[in-house]
Amino acid sequence: MTTTAAPSPALTPRSLALAHYAARAVLERVLARYGTTFQQSVTLRLLAVAEGPVTRDAVVADAVAALKVPEPEIEATLDELIDRGLAGQDGSALRITDAGRELYTTTSAATAPISARIYAGIPPEDLAAAGRVLAQVAERANAELAALEAAEQH
Repeated sequence: MTTTAAPSPALTPRSLALAHYAARAVLERVLARYGTTFQQSVTLRLLAVAEGPVTRDAVVADAVAALKVPEPEIEATLDELIDRGLAGQDGSALRITDAGRELYTTTSAATAPISARIYAGIPPEDLAAAGRVLAQVAERANAELAALEAAEQH
């Protein structure tokens, strides 16, 4: 008797959302141990991967593009990072501090084994296909968002 494997489920908006929120919940649980929010973590990462100081406007623009939140929220997040001593500001230039770098390194190290377990056993070709599909979905969703924003301004 031959058995056939069940077909793989198709990617749908719901399946994408469920995967996103499950992964984000894991990350938020780890970040909470360090008194850090998801938004703070994403914004701090932008400073961590920068090759030196970066303008506040650039960080705000990149964080808004990544998180799809209003600029004032990112401005407030930057102020929180500065108040906590995780980022420093000199004029319009921002930089990660030693404490910020330590937090970024620590939280990255804490999440790395969890990510490894989540992705373990998924064939590289499946990950590559998923990456391509998700890049297309993100590109198209960003285009739709831009069109909606443009229509709201008219």
